[in-house]
Amino acid sequence: MLWQRPDGRQPNELRPISFHPGFTRVAPGSVLTKFGDTQVLCTVSVSEGVPKFLAGSGKGWLTSEYRMLPSATQPRQPRELLKLSGRTQEIQRLIGRSLRAAIDFQALGERTLTVDADVLQADAGTRTAAITGGFVALAHAVNQLLHQGVLERSPLTGQIAAISVGLLQGEPYLDLNYIEDVAATVDFNVVMNHDLGIIETQGTAEEGSYSRTQLNQLLDFAETGIQQLLMAQKEAISEWDQLVVGK
Repeated sequence: MLWQRPDGRQPNELRPISFHPGFTRVAPGSVLTKFGDTQVLCTVSVSEGVPKFLAGSGKGWLTSEYRMLPSATQPRQPRELLKLSGRTQEIQRLIGRSLRAAIDFQALGERTLTVDADVLQADAGTRTAAITGGFVALAHAVNQLLHQGVLERSPLTGQIAAISVGLLQGEPYLDLNYIEDVAATVDFNVVMNHDLGIIETQGTAEEGSYSRTQLNQLLDFAETGIQQLLMAQKEAISEWDQLVVGK
């Protein structure tokens, strides 16, 4: 018997996805990203200078911070202040690694881009929404730097998007919500670029194991979802053809 999705979607169907650029006024790049009921505010800030290990290299850097607001879930989660949880550290490192794959740091110069992902509402898939929306915010920030004359050319070399997939009752499903995420026997997060090259996969069998055939099915579903996300990103980014130089 197949798993019946709570929202009636087909197994290979995304939740409603939307990007709302310019959501905040001060940050050079900002976007409210919605994956169904998951909502993540992604902003990008720019500062002169780089970490010590890059000083004098002429290359820039990108880093990320991720937080979940206390009332993003029920029950309320305590606010992380002085010490970050292992989960938070893992996710923000994943966001940074993923988005660095789309940057020519020589073109950026000795500047640091900071991507902040703040989860306003969580219904699973917060890290994949943060990566996908983070790229849109990053593109808007780069566009502003180009218009201001801070950058001579765009450092963006391609797109990055991410999606979750999982096995429910032995079958693959795309873009899990919270109910499905809890019930899944296998949970995967997949990050890909514009060529559908794999940047990172994170997969765990919560119960038992899974086969190579099932892994291939999960990756096929992830590809299907990411192709749609890449198109949605383009629609949310103005001056696309001039902005992404390595597409």
